[in-house]
Amino acid sequence: MGIVLAGLLLAPAMALAQVQPHRAEYALRLGVGSGAPRIGTAVNDLKLDCAGWHLTRDIKTEIALTASWKMRLASTLDGEETRSGNRFRFSTRQSQNGSEREARGRVERRDGEVRAEIVRGDGPADQLVLPAPTMMPVAAVEHLVGRLQAKALSFPALMFDAEVLGDAFLVEVTEQEGGPPRASKPGAKGISGLPSKSWPVFMSFTRGRSQQQEPLFTVSALVFENGVLDRLTVETGLVTVTADLQSLEMRPFPSCPRS
Repeated sequence: MGIVLAGLLLAPAMALAQVQPHRAEYALRLGVGSGAPRIGTAVNDLKLDCAGWHLTRDIKTEIALTASWKMRLASTLDGEETRSGNRFRFSTRQSQNGSEREARGRVERRDGEVRAEIVRGDGPADQLVLPAPTMMPVAAVEHLVGRLQAKALSFPALMFDAEVLGDAFLVEVTEQEGGPPRASKPGAKGISGLPSKSWPVFMSFTRGRSQQQEPLFTVSALVFENGVLDRLTVETGLVTVTADLQSLEMRPFPSCPRS
């Protein structure tokens, strides 16, 4: 039930797209109603230096399934992605009611192929060959914004996901008509740093390599042209989780020497 960032498959229409480094904090709630109970927080922290992108994501939730049964979930991601979008290194730690699991890995595009090496716990490394158009996390968001700027109303997508699958997601992205996918929840304050241009989108996620027909989950969200997401609604079939932006810190771009 993490915050899932969508990536793109088709067309190099990303010249105008530019994700800006930022730190975004979200409130998580169980359900879409105005009185939906708050169940946790999520932080998406994206830094950029001359070497590349540094992505940190921290999600904590506690869901009361019954009066006596609570599920505590936590997920952290630390990743580094080159500015070219050809390499991504990551480590994850996830906990469910105190039971932890860890993974680390790297994904690289080379000679027209995308290969991943993932180590889960103390086990042997898994070697994966991903579909050739699979994109790394930050490059995927830049490409998403680029396609929306190019007025693409519907398109398929492939992105690497380190937290849910440790594999590629196939995403069907559709721009929705009208305004935001839903109203913000009570308590949400005006957020400075958000650009005026945004797109409401609906995304359906399936396994990228098996291309199964039934989605694992769907996400609706408001995508801003600087790469910030807000008003996410994640539907898993069992539960509905919403995420609303609570605070946002925009960061400047680094001044790097030309190569």
